Amino acid sequence: MKVTVVSRSGREIIKGGIELNNSATVSDLQEAIHVRTKKYCTSRQRLTLPLNPGSMEKPVVLNSKKNVRDYCDVNKDNLTVVFKDLGPQVSYRTLFFWEYVGPLIIYPIFYYFPVYKFLGYKDEHVIHPVQTYAMYYWCFHYFKRIMETFFVHRFSHATSPVSNVFRNCAYYWSFGAYIAYYVNHPLYTPVNDLQMKVGFGFGLICQVSNLYCHLLLRNLRSPSGNGGYQIPRGFLFNIVTCANYTTEIYQWLGFNIATQTVAGYVFLVVAASIMSNWALAKHRRLKKYLTFTLWAAVIRWEGGKAKVSPAMGYTSSISLSKLQTGLLSIATTAMKFRIITKPQSS
Repeated sequence: MKVTVVSRSGREIIKGGIELNNSATVSDLQEAIHVRTKKYCTSRQRLTLPLNPGSMEKPVVLNSKKNVRDYCDVNKDNLTVVFKDLGPQVSYRTLFFWEYVGPLIIYPIFYYFPVYKFLGYKDEHVIHPVQTYAMYYWCFHYFKRIMETFFVHRFSHATSPVSNVFRNCAYYWSFGAYIAYYVNHPLYTPVNDLQMKVGFGFGLICQVSNLYCHLLLRNLRSPSGNGGYQIPRGFLFNIVTCANYTTEIYQWLGFNIATQTVAGYVFLVVAASIMSNWALAKHRRLKKYLTFTLWAAVIRWEGGKAKVSPAMGYTSSISLSKLQTGLLSIATTAMKFRIITKPQSS
C-alpha cells in the first residue's frame, strides 16, 4: 500500500510517498519517514488524518501500535496522512529529573552555606529547629519525586518538547530559591512548637499518601505506558478523582503551617491553581468517558418481589461515586443494560 505524507499546508513531505506492506503498523510508517528524511526521528512526528476543508473537528491522531490499514477506507490501498514536526524532544524522566533536582540542591545551599553574609547580614546566624526540619522535609519530598520518576511513574507519552525543560526548571528552581531564602533567613521568626509538629506531621502523612496514590495509578498502566483512560479506585480515589493532586496540595499546606512564610503560601496558591486545573480537566475526561447510552429495563424491588418497568432508552452519565459505592448493579446482556436496585434489609 502507498502512504502519502503531506504537511498541514498540503505540501508533500516525501516525494512519491512511501510503499508499505499490508501488515505495516503506524510505527513502521514513522520509521520509514525517519529513514527517508533523516531529520525527523519518530518522537518528533505527529501523524493525523486530513480534515475536510472548513471542518472544526479535531484531527484523528494515528496510534503508533495500530495497523496502517485500519485508517484506510474500505477496499483502498492508499492513505494520506498529515505530518507535523513536534521539534526536539526529551524523555519525561529526563524532564522530571532536572526540574526536581534543582530544588533538591538549591534549598540546602541556603541552609548550610553562609549565603546571607554575602547579602550583608554579618551577625551570627542562629538556626531554629523548624528550619532544620523544613530542610529535611523539603529534601525528602524532592528525593521522593525523583525516585518516583524512575521507579514508579509509567508515562503514556514517551517524550516532551525540550522547551518544557526550561519552563519547568524555571518554575521549580525559582520557587525553590524563593522559599529557601525566607525560611532560612537570619531574621526568620519560628512558629510555636505545637504548630510546627502539627504542620510537619500532617504534611508527612500527605507525602506518604501521595506515594500510595502514585502506586495505585501505576497499576493502571502496563510497563509500556498503555492503559488508556481508566478510573482509579481505592484509598482516597473513592472520594476524589485526582487524589494524587489533593495529597500534593495538602502536603505543601502542612509545610506552610509549620514554616509560615509568605513565599511558601505564594507557592502553595500557584501550585494548587495549576493542579486544580489539571484535576478538573481529568475529571471532565473521565466523565465523558463514562457517558454512554443505556437501553434498560428497570427492576424495582417492592414487597420482596421484583417488578419490571417497561424497557426504555435514555442517555445517562454515571457519576464516579455511583460506580464506586455499588448502589447500581449493571449487567450487560446482548448489548442491553439492566439497572437493579434493591433496598437494604432492615
